Amino acid sequence: MELKPQLSYQLRQLRMSGVMETLDARNRQAIDGQWSYMEFVSRLLEDETERRAQKQLSMRLRRSTLNTTKTLEGFDFQFNPNLNRQQILQLAACEYIQEHRNLLICGPTGVGKTHLAQALGQEAARQGLDVLFVSVQKLLQNLNGGRADGSWERRMGSYLRPDLLILDDFGLKPIQPPGPEDLYDVINERYERGSILLTSNRAPNEWPDLFLDPLLASAGLDRLLDRSEVIIIRGASYRAKGRARLTEEVPPPQKQP
Repeated sequence: MELKPQLSYQLRQLRMSGVMETLDARNRQAIDGQWSYMEFVSRLLEDETERRAQKQLSMRLRRSTLNTTKTLEGFDFQFNPNLNRQQILQLAACEYIQEHRNLLICGPTGVGKTHLAQALGQEAARQGLDVLFVSVQKLLQNLNGGRADGSWERRMGSYLRPDLLILDDFGLKPIQPPGPEDLYDVINERYERGSILLTSNRAPNEWPDLFLDPLLASAGLDRLLDRSEVIIIRGASYRAKGRARLTEEVPPPQKQP
């Protein structure tokens, strides 16, 4: 029996068939570099470890529903220079997630809140943490739908499992009953167990009105804000900048004679 087919079979049995992708290249390097047997095996295992890590990262990113084009590298910190870049880079280390603290990003429409949230979510995923990105409206619609088919608890569980739950656009649309109760349950169940990264175009002092119930608002926001870090982004809108540029580039219609 030829060695390579036999080796391929054995690697498949061990669920290490990815080694075959770099085997020939590593074999040539070993011969040219006169590697020891130990070094050759070590390099092959490094390749397999890296391949598995990349596969796991791809799976985490796919489950997260993050837009993978929204990265820290692609975020324009110069556009709104009042944003503390060093603070953002410290948050990218994900200590707040390890400590089960929350991160709240507030500011007007178009200043990059969602981009920043997704970029920080990607940094968390790269560090082996499970992340889920969802708009507040979609989360509440999904949970409410679970009441109809008896899957509410299972759906709620999907929002409690991730290390980081990113809730986008809190307060963008009115929250209709039973949304306030469901949102409170998410906040309460994740309190001191998992982190929430929340974006909102409303200031925190406006949030109590969104719950409709003062007692529910007080209890929910008390947990959400406890030991949380708050980032307020002030400045111009990226989208407004794009519209202005488009207006400049498109000439006005010619008047008919």
